[in-house]
Amino acid sequence: MRQAREIITTVIIALIVYVLLQFTVQPFKVYGQSMMPNVEPGDYIMINKIGYYFTTPHRGEVILFHHPRSPKTNLIKRVIGLPGDTVVIEDDKLFINDIELEEDYVQGEPDYEYLRNEIPVDHYFVLGDNRNNSSDSRNGWTVPSENIIGKAWFNYWPVSHWGAIEHYSPDMASK
Repeated sequence: MRQAREIITTVIIALIVYVLLQFTVQPFKVYGQSMMPNVEPGDYIMINKIGYYFTTPHRGEVILFHHPRSPKTNLIKRVIGLPGDTVVIEDDKLFINDIELEEDYVQGEPDYEYLRNEIPVDHYFVLGDNRNNSSDSRNGWTVPSENIIGKAWFNYWPVSHWGAIEHYSPDMASK
């Protein structure tokens, strides 16, 4: 009887741990080159799914989300524009609310322009770090808050890439 109780207790604890993990973290394999050089194709990263229940995404954070036009597709990008921000890209420079952002983490200067656009309420403007090789908000869509799965937490595979995903605070990103 005691052995059966221990087995049942172990199974219950395992189920509780499993359920907690499903609601708090999620592994994700990166496909494509849009986040290079910071996250590379084939990297496995862990996503913090619980953090945005208590706060909203901040500029400079790397997030995982369901693509607004293809909800079964998950993408990883960096939050650039927050709800209500005005975004414009001209002369190879990115401006948020008429302030140029200094982005040392970007691979290559943007080879495109983006007309002035205000980000809707509860939406986020996202860009890949490899700007010229990324499908992102420049293509006419923003990310609704309900599409956000979580914040990229750390890179766990391959071992040579192991470490925290770099997020940049507004103080680090703006002049």
